[in-house]
Amino acid sequence: MAPPSAQITGSNKRAQLGRFAGFAFATLGAALGALLLIISLWRPETFNGLRSMAADAASPVGEAGASTRTGSRSFFEAIAGYYNAGSRNAQLERELQIARVKAAEMEALEEENARLRGVLRLAQSEGESRPVATGRLIGSSSTSTRRFGYLSAGRGDGVKVGMPVTSPMGLVGRILEVGQSTSRVLLLTDNESIVPVRRATDDVVAFAEGRADGSLRIRLINLGINPLEEGDIFVTSGAGGLFRPGVAVAMVTRITDDGAIGQLLSNPAATDFVVVEPIFEPASLQMARTPLLTEQAGDEDE
Repeated sequence: MAPPSAQITGSNKRAQLGRFAGFAFATLGAALGALLLIISLWRPETFNGLRSMAADAASPVGEAGASTRTGSRSFFEAIAGYYNAGSRNAQLERELQIARVKAAEMEALEEENARLRGVLRLAQSEGESRPVATGRLIGSSSTSTRRFGYLSAGRGDGVKVGMPVTSPMGLVGRILEVGQSTSRVLLLTDNESIVPVRRATDDVVAFAEGRADGSLRIRLINLGINPLEEGDIFVTSGAGGLFRPGVAVAMVTRITDDGAIGQLLSNPAATDFVVVEPIFEPASLQMARTPLLTEQAGDEDE
């Protein structure tokens, strides 16, 4: 009988068998690996079928991984593209707003140049009647029932009372009061303004009277059958010697019993630069004043 210390317990046997099995499997695996290595070196085509089968078996997993990578990349790219597109759209909107402002400024400059060219052509077309001064309408009466304008030219520029004021679109009014550097203009629409006019296409004569509402009343001198039609243009006739003939005044918009209602062609609210012209026939005005002065002197002597 062996001594107790020499006896092997069941757990020790299982451990020995486990170690032996592990050693045997390791040896068998090493031998199998060496055999497969020798075969792959000797005949490489032997495992082509196995490799193809393994690749086919692993392809669904690879495709799923690739789809996941592609999808995740597309997702993040879409998010980045969304934010980039948003910032780009905001930048384009800002550029569009700036472009609109620049376009409006260019249109304003073109209109300003057109007005200046019109005033220049008007000044050059005067021929012998050279303009006295050129200026801006710097204000107008807004609360009063009268219709006055204020001009940035005065006595220092040669402006005198009674001189006509014109724009490229036609007659604006006449000088009523003169200061050193500014003048007050009686506009055509004032109810005290009366201008002798004629129809531009013939010799139908009338008076254009202001109505204080932005329009003119055209009263025919020869009453009878009203020959006027909507759209007729009236110009100054030159009668009275104050305004030179042929300056545009109004366009007929409505027919009345004794004439028509006309729309002012040279709207002071839309007029910037104007020209002060000399009185058309100063001598006739002086002759018209002479009898009145003589009559007043006779009354004083009596």
